[in-house]
Amino acid sequence: MRAQLFAVALGVATLARVAAQTPIPANAFAPPTDLAMPPADAVKSSTGLVSKVVRAGDSQEKPGPNDVVTVQYTGWANDGKMFDSTLSRNAPSTFPLNRAMAGWKECVALMVLHETRRCWVPENLAWKGQAGRPKGTVVFDIELLDTRLSPTTPPPDVKEPPADAHKTPTGLAYKVLRPGTGTRHPTTFSKVTVHYSGWTTDGKLFDSSLMRGQTASFGLGDVIEGWTEGLQLMVPGEKTRFWIPERLAYKGQGNGPKGMLVFDVELLSATAGR
Repeated sequence: MRAQLFAVALGVATLARVAAQTPIPANAFAPPTDLAMPPADAVKSSTGLVSKVVRAGDSQEKPGPNDVVTVQYTGWANDGKMFDSTLSRNAPSTFPLNRAMAGWKECVALMVLHETRRCWVPENLAWKGQAGRPKGTVVFDIELLDTRLSPTTPPPDVKEPPADAHKTPTGLAYKVLRPGTGTRHPTTFSKVTVHYSGWTTDGKLFDSSLMRGQTASFGLGDVIEGWTEGLQLMVPGEKTRFWIPERLAYKGQGNGPKGMLVFDVELLSATAGR
């Protein structure tokens, strides 16, 4: 499957957590003690949304209206019954913020990275009495794990590598967008798990795991040459932009995109390989 393309899909889905898991507290799914009555230090907006910071974040970065966000959350109905939780599935949820219900858009837009916030969402900002959904005010504890610009907006340097990009002898160009936290590089025998988005040089998005809300896992020997070479330069936690010439991509063959391709790749995990 060296020239395999993952099909583009725009549905909201959950992604599998691939990092080491933090043990879930036994009371993680118990309803908050202030479920029925927001505390005095909670803030009410003009729309009726009420929210309170449960744990402060460690960044000033906030999601934009067109960002793709990754969150952990638990939701309770007004009778205290938990109706949904990414913690119970052990799988954070990734989705374009502009596709979320109104109360979520407003609540998450208030947050900074790694913040946990409790939001009391009135029915008119939630499911509006929709059949099969919780009625009345619902309460969510939301932890913002990540936020990034929607892949539908191409990088500003999509046409060609910038002056500060590195170039390998094969012609692969790359630039580290965020340093990693790991130390070991994948090998050609490694299996990796990534998030990625790919564009043609005219700015057209042709594939994105972020838009599917689902990570991609594959062996480094089973992808295009530019990926096999490029991902061996990375360490887990790193995010890198690659400019892959056609001869290292789909070579003008089949239904794959033609010409140089640009990929933003976040390496989530990698096996040790041989």
